[in-house]
Amino acid sequence: MRAAGTPTAVPPALPGLDPAWSRTVRVTDAGGAEHCWHVLDNGVADPVGTLLCVHGNPTWSYLWRRLVAAAPPGWRVVAPDHLGMGFSDRLPAPRSLAQRVADLGDLTAALGVTGPVVTVGHDWGGVISLGWALAHRPQLRGVVLANTAVAMPEGDLGPALIRLASAPGVRAAVTVGTPVFVRATTALSRPALPADVRDAFAAPYRSAARRHAVGDFVADIPFAADHPSRPVQEAIAEGVRTLDVPALLLWGPRDPVFGERYLTDLRGRLPHARLHRYEGASHLLPEDAPEYAGAVARWVADLQAGRDAGHDAVAARPAGDAGRRLWSALDRRADDDTPAVVEVGGTTVSWSALSRRVADLAAGLAASGVRPGQRVALLVEPSADLTATVYAVWRAGAVVVVADKGLGLAGMRRALHSAAVDHVVGSARGLAAARLMRLPGTWIAAGDVPPAARRALRAGHTLAGLAALGRTSPAPAEPPVDADCAVLFTSGATGPAKGVVYTHRQAAAQLELVAATYGLGDGDRLVAAFAPFAILGPALGIGSAVPDVDVTAPGSLTAAALADAAAAVDATVVFASPAALRRVAATAADLPGDRRAALGRVRLLMSAGAPVPAALLRGLRQVLPAAEPHTPYGMTEVLPVTDVSLAGIEAAGDGDGVCVGRPLPGVDVRVSPLSAAGAADGPLTGTPGTTGEVCVRAAHVKDRYDAVWVVERASSRDPGWHRTGDVGHLDAEGRLWVEGRLPHVVTTASGPVTPVGVEQRVERVAGVASAAAVGVGPAGTQVVVVVVVPAGGTGRSGRLRPAGTDLADAVRAAAGVDVAAVLVTGRLPVDVRHQSKVDRAEVARRAARLLAGARRP
Repeated sequence: MRAAGTPTAVPPALPGLDPAWSRTVRVTDAGGAEHCWHVLDNGVADPVGTLLCVHGNPTWSYLWRRLVAAAPPGWRVVAPDHLGMGFSDRLPAPRSLAQRVADLGDLTAALGVTGPVVTVGHDWGGVISLGWALAHRPQLRGVVLANTAVAMPEGDLGPALIRLASAPGVRAAVTVGTPVFVRATTALSRPALPADVRDAFAAPYRSAARRHAVGDFVADIPFAADHPSRPVQEAIAEGVRTLDVPALLLWGPRDPVFGERYLTDLRGRLPHARLHRYEGASHLLPEDAPEYAGAVARWVADLQAGRDAGHDAVAARPAGDAGRRLWSALDRRADDDTPAVVEVGGTTVSWSALSRRVADLAAGLAASGVRPGQRVALLVEPSADLTATVYAVWRAGAVVVVADKGLGLAGMRRALHSAAVDHVVGSARGLAAARLMRLPGTWIAAGDVPPAARRALRAGHTLAGLAALGRTSPAPAEPPVDADCAVLFTSGATGPAKGVVYTHRQAAAQLELVAATYGLGDGDRLVAAFAPFAILGPALGIGSAVPDVDVTAPGSLTAAALADAAAAVDATVVFASPAALRRVAATAADLPGDRRAALGRVRLLMSAGAPVPAALLRGLRQVLPAAEPHTPYGMTEVLPVTDVSLAGIEAAGDGDGVCVGRPLPGVDVRVSPLSAAGAADGPLTGTPGTTGEVCVRAAHVKDRYDAVWVVERASSRDPGWHRTGDVGHLDAEGRLWVEGRLPHVVTTASGPVTPVGVEQRVERVAGVASAAAVGVGPAGTQVVVVVVVPAGGTGRSGRLRPAGTDLADAVRAAAGVDVAAVLVTGRLPVDVRHQSKVDRAEVARRAARLLAGARRP
């Protein structure tokens, strides 16, 4: 038996820890023994509720210091140190899981905690907090969990690092005899913790005598089926399925202890839980993502107010027509033998053939085990196979997950894991990528993949095999109109790519608006140099072709390739990004006369994804002489919002920003005015000339962001409205002008400066091809720095250098704001998907380094 120790009255002075929060409480346990607990307690009297924060091993209540500080008004926060841990009493014997849960109940009774209670748990504190929650259901209001596990998923042996620490001969040495386990835990943080914070976590565990419970916790993890704590752990894990209170999951995806499989298990047990993944964070999420405390406080405040960000936002929007389904045009044209999808230089698929293939594949997918609501990642190049698979997945009631390969392998892996895919459909290259990304679920081979390769790539089915199976299988039931149909990832141009969820109703509303706005009907044929838009061709009832272009390099599209695609479908509509159109214009002189005829029949040119200069649209008249240019404005979350033609752009003239036209029918646009500090915190308004964050309400706005609850909460905090992150203003004619992105607003001492207007004025200076206006310095006292690319330059280097005196003077004279520095570069960094959106954050980082005297900015 070990001798029991006494607690330190309060912890020593530690960073971020207010001594006023520390208290000790004497509690008698069920066996009659009295123990002294150390507790952090913000001391709110007569609270409206209590946050009960439970740490894991080998941390202590210090982990929750930020949440104590960020407590919602009127809420008490109680964060105890487990007995034997932190600055609570040391114990004469180990404590089991059942005892830990009972101990927590004894403590809350002694503290007079009566409810409502929201439990907050991390690591092994997660299962203990849930044990308390199950035993105190009448008091329970909600649960919050961060990087924890309540069960080992089927076939799992438990976290490898913990199993290693629990191995015979290892546990005593690394958890008790030395501080290795304590120190290694804080070493997992990303980014690395400051030394004083790591020392603070180790402060209660300076000697082996004070680390006994660290080893006891490891020994009590029920890896084996006959472990004494296994029945209790399994009872808690199954009991979690019965919890019907609100739940919030906060996750660090870089955790080497609790990986994705544990998050998947938790989501299965708490399917109603909101989830936010802090990309880049590791195991100690409260340290790696300190902003979690504010997120928990907002979530708790929403509970108190009876608000659900996602549900309230959708309920307050206009409802789209439920009559049209995404495959309605396929059913309507099932006997039509004209081309529906054309692969330039490859396969042509008729409407009748596409309709049959979609029906067969949908039935085959259902027969093979693809269930309604399950998610299917599509790693297939733009092709007839991709088009048929998308519609088959929709018809089977499953959800397509699309992440642009322009994100790179690491970005795609992050995106697809966050989407929790159940199945993967891929070409040989796609399945090879899936293997590298270690995607879960069943895999299906698309295209001509030899049997040996299918076996090597784990593909249990082929699309051809599923179509054959579907011909003898019943058709699946149609999914409800409000069921999810797609998770589409953003380009990642302003941070980690976000999954955007659409329901069938919302996607159908988008189709209706696009068709009505541009008069699209059965007589139209589409060339789409932007693959996602090509997928919508069959839903719009129009034939489509994708030109010979690398989808990750839209600037590779030539006039000849566009003409070939237009000839293949006798196109009347072209949709392409600004980068693709710049290349088309640049190669138009090389276009033979016999290829120009196909482009001459195009009636409508659409371009979106980034601002489209009027000069570019004018220059395209030589390639598309009969096409009326239109530039719809929108984003992955809602497209289109507004529309403007070239004539409309010319009529609007110059202004402070890019004119993107008037809101389309059924679309409401307002702005949330900027404060002096550059925050979009003003009430929504349509007052002309007021600059603020652009907010949109429409039936085709996305349903929600996936797995990033904090972002969803912020974007939909005005019920029914989506905050776009763009900054702009409405003019007296009702036209919207976009002035930049909210994160790119320069917060000067005299007020916010939006970048686009400055850039437009600078780009009119002789000798300037393009410009980026960015802020350098601390928020609130930033200065404006302008980086320009000289006209006629062919430089590939992104390095910066000071501009010459004449150029700098001309830029300052044109900018319209005070400019602290003018720099020159060979090129500006842009996003991968559109190759048009300037990464102003990166420009600002480079400028700051140069101006601070770094040798290699």
